[in-house]
Amino acid sequence: MAISQEISYRLERLILDGGLAPGQKIPSERQLAARLRVSRAIIREALHELQGRGVIETRHGKGSFVASLVPETGEFEEQSPLMQLYEGHPRTLYDLLEVREQLEGQAAFLAAQRATSLDKHRITKAFRALEETDPLSNAKPDHGFHQAIVEASHNPVLVHLLSGLKSMMLLTVHAAVANLNPREEMRKTIVRQHRQLYDAIMNCKPAAAQKVATAHVRFVSDALKDMEQQGNKVIRSQVIPNGRNPHQSGIDFGRHSP
Repeated sequence: MAISQEISYRLERLILDGGLAPGQKIPSERQLAARLRVSRAIIREALHELQGRGVIETRHGKGSFVASLVPETGEFEEQSPLMQLYEGHPRTLYDLLEVREQLEGQAAFLAAQRATSLDKHRITKAFRALEETDPLSNAKPDHGFHQAIVEASHNPVLVHLLSGLKSMMLLTVHAAVANLNPREEMRKTIVRQHRQLYDAIMNCKPAAAQKVATAHVRFVSDALKDMEQQGNKVIRSQVIPNGRNPHQSGIDFGRHSP
């Protein structure tokens, strides 16, 4: 095996093991050459090989980044089938929450088993950011906390899958923040669940982490369904890909089949 192939394999293994997450910038050629003790020419060749396989992507003037294994192009354009489902069928919100419940529960279990000291630092940083943000507008730090846990699972398929669905997952978080956080008792429950999840992972308790992660998402889903059954209007927040503030649209779930 050529040296460049060996280096590309080592870098790819680092990505697959979760050491480098989707969208994360790869160290410069100079830094990689110093760390791996090879020439920059070999590093350049290895990166070119990874780029050719779609493992990394180069952004002009910015460097190389880990590519997502899940295609994102056009995912949230108006004609996206998944977005059409979300916009046209209220029950799709619950479908997304079902996905979150299963995948994030497993991610929490694995994170409690596998999180490194650096992972725990990142999770702690995300948790502090969530705590310090106004609960009525904390959708992004809320999602960031859960995403930090997913990345600490060190399961590359799980990491790339949920990263590729980031915006759709964020829709469910916006819905929870818009509808549940204004209600004091529900907000207190969510805050408590986040703390329990954080503690379980920090204390390396996989079963407890999985239990609270699944219970947390199920609580959100059940609470939204209760609102629907009571005839209340549920706000569904749409994430705008270009970075503008999301707009909210109210849909009376009582008029639709869930």
